[in-house]
Amino acid sequence: MTDLLFFAICFMALAFLLIIRLIKGPSVADRAVAADSIDVLTDMALILYALYSGRGIYLDIALVTAILGFIGSTLIAKYLEGKL
Repeated sequence: MTDLLFFAICFMALAFLLIIRLIKGPSVADRAVAADSIDVLTDMALILYALYSGRGIYLDIALVTAILGFIGSTLIAKYLEGKL
């Protein structure tokens, strides 16, 4: 239980820093990287919670959000490159 609390505090601190980068980022690419990193943190938190609770549904949700995050970052990269 204390390990889960430690990781939750670390994830919240990292997400807070990434939200600041998402808001104040000097370029659009920095904002896109921050949004993608928040998605990865969310997936990691879901996986850890699935291991803690013993329920596999959270792994399915993490997989879906990871796929959607990959598609989103690919679309943003194509848009920034000018090919979309």
